[in-house]
Amino acid sequence: MSEDAASLQDDDFALFGVPRRFRLDRAALDARWKQLQRLAHPDRFAHQGAAAQRIAMQWSVRINEAYQRLRDPLRRAAYWCELQGVPIEAESNTAMPADFLLQQMQWREALDEARTPEDVEALLQAVEAERRERLDALADAIDVRADPQAAVAQVRALMFIERFADTLHARLDG
Repeated sequence: MSEDAASLQDDDFALFGVPRRFRLDRAALDARWKQLQRLAHPDRFAHQGAAAQRIAMQWSVRINEAYQRLRDPLRRAAYWCELQGVPIEAESNTAMPADFLLQQMQWREALDEARTPEDVEALLQAVEAERRERLDALADAIDVRADPQAAVAQVRALMFIERFADTLHARLDG
């Protein structure tokens, strides 16, 4: 595969030819993924032998991994932070600002006290509103201020929000 002389070692943004930003055009990303997959499809290299097909398979895997990272806002932001030399370290660094910890406790209490699906739905709406605000703050940290430390804090908070929203959805579904 040689479109634009891409390399398996290129970062995901370079591989897809998109700027190192948080906000990306999803339709353009999807279109580029399809284009790259067509270029790298192993069947295109069947006449070139097994070695060429193995290389094409490596490209296909690399393209899919990059696409999965870039299409998911939290994974994209975490990847951007890593490229800036500031990894998320969610497993080893669990420190959070006191106001966010307080908000988490309030949400947990509200869930414990929720008696009806409407109570859970109201809580979910509040959590989703906080998620939108945090995503906007994350976009600002990356796209405007290029501040990986601020971005890491938002990603870590959003990771909790996503897990808590999943809990709320499960409660509504069950």
